[in-house]
Amino acid sequence: MAPIPVLVHPPSLHEEGETRIIPFDINDCLDIETACTSPNLMASFVRVRVGESIETKANATSQAFYVIRGTGFTSSEHGTVSWGDGDLFVVPVTEGALKHTCKEAEKGGAALYWIHDEPLMDYLGVKPSGKKFEPTFFSREKMLAEVQEISHQQTEGERNRLGVLLGNKACEQTKTLTHVLWSLLNSIPAKTVQRPHRHNSVALDLAVAASPNVYTLMGKEIDANGDIIDPIRCDWTPGGVFITPPGWWHSHHNESDEVAWVLPMQDAGLYTHQRTLDIRFVDDELELHKAGKIRGSAFAVTNKQYLHMVECGATVPHARVAGMKRVWSMQEVEEEDPSSSGDAAAPKKKTVKKVASYSRLPAMKASSVEP
Repeated sequence: MAPIPVLVHPPSLHEEGETRIIPFDINDCLDIETACTSPNLMASFVRVRVGESIETKANATSQAFYVIRGTGFTSSEHGTVSWGDGDLFVVPVTEGALKHTCKEAEKGGAALYWIHDEPLMDYLGVKPSGKKFEPTFFSREKMLAEVQEISHQQTEGERNRLGVLLGNKACEQTKTLTHVLWSLLNSIPAKTVQRPHRHNSVALDLAVAASPNVYTLMGKEIDANGDIIDPIRCDWTPGGVFITPPGWWHSHHNESDEVAWVLPMQDAGLYTHQRTLDIRFVDDELELHKAGKIRGSAFAVTNKQYLHMVECGATVPHARVAGMKRVWSMQEVEEEDPSSSGDAAAPKKKTVKKVASYSRLPAMKASSVEP
């Protein structure tokens, strides 16, 4: 079974060009027949030029839209919602399309981050029969006000994380965005580190705001000090999305002088309902080990392909750090158009290439087993 790679969907894809949907489709990396970013979820950018509209449609129980840039409105069978920078809204099963219209935006067009669970429906071979929650809107002002309130609360010890968990009234037990989707608007203060943690859900992380030298380290194992062994470093680029594989330890680092913000989207609503999320924080695990205890786990990394990550160089905004692996990203490149018949003066054709950050293991030869 193909592992889930560390890949990046860069913001350059939605910062220019025509009105269009820009899918973060890596189904070929995962050996899955239908479009997906993870086995259960599909993530895309939606670019809408000022004064234009575009329709989106998915066979999904849950759809979430976060406004990266711009103001406008979305109309559907559920009604019309107006949105602006930093707003987020979710809709349940929708028979028809959602129509998104941009009123104003920098860079010539609005950008939405769109996530839904159609890949899960495709895998099960089903179509949702009824809605599990009502359309819900989270304004930027409300979310930031909640974070500000938390920042003034008295807590023990040093705080290195300020965030608001986005919950839905229909999900009282899981306390998640929908019964499938989970999200947290998370801030990391300047000059701080969020120590490693891990969970079984795949994270599709949107870097909302970050200065240079803000990044995430990811790896399969931790050492006796709780540091990630042989980590992959993924730098945050505002408006870009990166994948955090399931079960991997990951820590967030802000070496800049400004607060950084990230919006992870996960299928953790489903995992929480199944009691299989198994989220762990490194310092808790170290304390257990010191006490001679080892927790039971609902997950173990057994796929050998995870253990054979290759050294690779990617286009990232900051200098390489010695001893850390880099990720490949989604790259827009110019290639000769086959229809140009070798004419050097002909305009180049722009294409987007994606390359996984792992190499496939050679096929194992069959061997006989002595009785």
